[in-house]
Amino acid sequence: MGTATASREYASARVAEIRRSANRIRRHALTMAHRAKQGHPGGDMSCADILATLYFAVLRFDPAEPQAPTRDRFVMSKGHCTGAFYSALAGAGYFPEADLETYLQPGSQLNGHPNRNYLPGVETNTGPLGHGLPVAVGMAVAGQIDQADYRVFALTGDGELQEGSMWEAAMFAGHRRLGNLTVIIDRNRLQQGASTEDTNSLEPLADKWAAFGWDVAEIDGHDADALYAALSAPRGADGKPLCIIAHTIKGRGVSFMENQAGWHHGTPSDAQLAQAFAELDAELAA
Repeated sequence: MGTATASREYASARVAEIRRSANRIRRHALTMAHRAKQGHPGGDMSCADILATLYFAVLRFDPAEPQAPTRDRFVMSKGHCTGAFYSALAGAGYFPEADLETYLQPGSQLNGHPNRNYLPGVETNTGPLGHGLPVAVGMAVAGQIDQADYRVFALTGDGELQEGSMWEAAMFAGHRRLGNLTVIIDRNRLQQGASTEDTNSLEPLADKWAAFGWDVAEIDGHDADALYAALSAPRGADGKPLCIIAHTIKGRGVSFMENQAGWHHGTPSDAQLAQAFAELDAELAA
């Protein structure tokens, strides 16, 4: 077998694994919201492919040693989408997938917002929007000072960019030329109750990040190939942090949820859950 053929087969297997992992994340997140009778399933669905690519193809970590100094750092800045986040952490081996059944129950480690004091793999507490990226910037600065080779990734919502602390962090990261930092924006264009553009327009979004001294890439946030290429590419040569604007669909993969602001919050019924599973499995098999 030639090198080129082997490389293509490896790439195909990698993409297939990312797609399977994203499907598993979506199914778990929907089940958790259904069981708990609360959650943020629309955002869980839009960021599932991003989380699957990070945890199963890109991030350097060891769940047996979650505080290893050499680990890559991931900050879930859009901390209300814990259904998808916890599903990714469980799939990555930080805790048993069976624990997902305790989501939002009294005494569970799986709170509505991630808490690093309770759950391995959580780098910082998030949920109040606008906090995660500033913390990620601090982690990247620490890595820069220590001349460490770990990378820092932060996943933000697009509605979250209406917070002033996000732009303070972006400005400082550009100033410090944090080439070890990547922010991924889940650009699904919907927030609680309305579209981002009707609430407080973000465009021209790419130009804004570039003006703050960032490299910017715009990709399909549901394309495993594109996500892997953007997230795994070597960084640091030009000293700029990277902003990936991942164009996504809120509720991705579930027809009655897609592009519906009402599914920012929501609980699928028994019938809706069955329909969602059927649609997700049909897409995976296609």
